[in-house]
Amino acid sequence: MAELNLQRPLVIFDLETTGIVTQRDRIVEISVLKLSPDGSRRTHTRRLNPEMPIPKAASDIHGITDDDVKDAPTFQEIAPNLYAFFDDCDLGGYNLLRFDIPVLTKEFERAGLTFSVVGRKVVDVFNIFCKLCPRTLEAAYKFFCNKELVGAHGAEADTLATFEVLLGQMAMFPEEVPDDIEVLHNLSDLSDPDAIDTSNRFKWSGDEAVVNFGKHSGTTLKKLATDEPGFLKWIIRSDFPDDVKRIAQDALYGKFPAKDLDS
Repeated sequence: MAELNLQRPLVIFDLETTGIVTQRDRIVEISVLKLSPDGSRRTHTRRLNPEMPIPKAASDIHGITDDDVKDAPTFQEIAPNLYAFFDDCDLGGYNLLRFDIPVLTKEFERAGLTFSVVGRKVVDVFNIFCKLCPRTLEAAYKFFCNKELVGAHGAEADTLATFEVLLGQMAMFPEEVPDDIEVLHNLSDLSDPDAIDTSNRFKWSGDEAVVNFGKHSGTTLKKLATDEPGFLKWIIRSDFPDDVKRIAQDALYGKFPAKDLDS
């Protein structure tokens, strides 16, 4: 097995959280693997009380409920030791640049500590995966059909190759990709189940509608309507889809989205 050439410790970590809004959601479990240049390893895993309810949708994914963490320490209680554990270390993880690092940084900020990636090397295995396995039609054609795509970016060649790739996916994964258009339609849907509007500008965090873009990302719609109504007015007069503008307009009048209890 290949070994890493380390100049200083590398901490690989993963978080389980109350949701996916990086500026608002909280950590319920953290696991860290510290690799040292001398080859030694240390692993620690700890559950945390997020000081907010864990939505059922999140519990369904990671299996951690409010009861599981009611007696666990808060992040603030472990923050000093965890901060020291990360000191002078490079970082590793899966999709950590987009998610884990922003969440961890915000948690440290709440605890009065400034966590930064400045001066650290960051190894994001997800980004490496995307570069090694590009999601182009040419790459898919080679993988599923074992052919080189001649005439790529010509409409006819791309159309015929796309059909062959679909057949190749069905042949390689017959259970996951059956010959059923309804199932194929559902597999093709990558929309966020927590999205409130079609462009995902507002989304659910638990039962609260929150902003999902810009400087107010993670802020509840109710808080914005009270503290930053100008932001909602800016949405209304800017180039946003009609459903986004309608949500902003309603919020200014004290009317907020209600989550379907069956969702």
